[in-house]
Amino acid sequence: MAAPDVLHFTGDPEADALIARDPLALLIGFALDQQITVQTAFAGPLKLRQRLGTLDAAEIASTDPAQLEEMFRRKPAIHRFPGSMAKRVQELSAFVAEEYGGDASRLWSEASDAKDLERRIRALPGFGDMKVLALSAVLAKRFGVEVARPLAPSFPTLGDVDSPEALEAYQTAKRAHKAELRARRAQAASS
Repeated sequence: MAAPDVLHFTGDPEADALIARDPLALLIGFALDQQITVQTAFAGPLKLRQRLGTLDAAEIASTDPAQLEEMFRRKPAIHRFPGSMAKRVQELSAFVAEEYGGDASRLWSEASDAKDLERRIRALPGFGDMKVLALSAVLAKRFGVEVARPLAPSFPTLGDVDSPEALEAYQTAKRAHKAELRARRAQAASS
């Protein structure tokens, strides 16, 4: 399976095309996908490229941290936590520049097996259990990366999003799941 032309994560055709064709943009979107909507997180790489002029890992890594934070803070903000997320994206970019020569696709294209891929994803700044699962699902289901298949969970993830309608269905199901978890916690706390 070839890389998709777009990933339907933002509703913005330019942002959706960028995260599909630029592996660093995809990783940055995942790094930003924390306490904001999927649409805002994955639109972030395009906003950053527009403000910085590039999505080159070495360029982002060497940008003055105060300047990068200002780019994240500028309206419309790239993230609701511009300082910490600018730092995380800079750390991620430095890691990709150092470990993979600036080619983020080497993260998965050179992984020997699922265990190696998992180790590589976990080494990324800010990537924990849920991001391992979600990124693996996207790599397996949208990009056809075979070593990612064993890591992709059976429950719905962004990897299952193949249209704007699928994104809406995914987000509706995720909200319902979170509401159910909150209700269970509240019930357990009152028992």
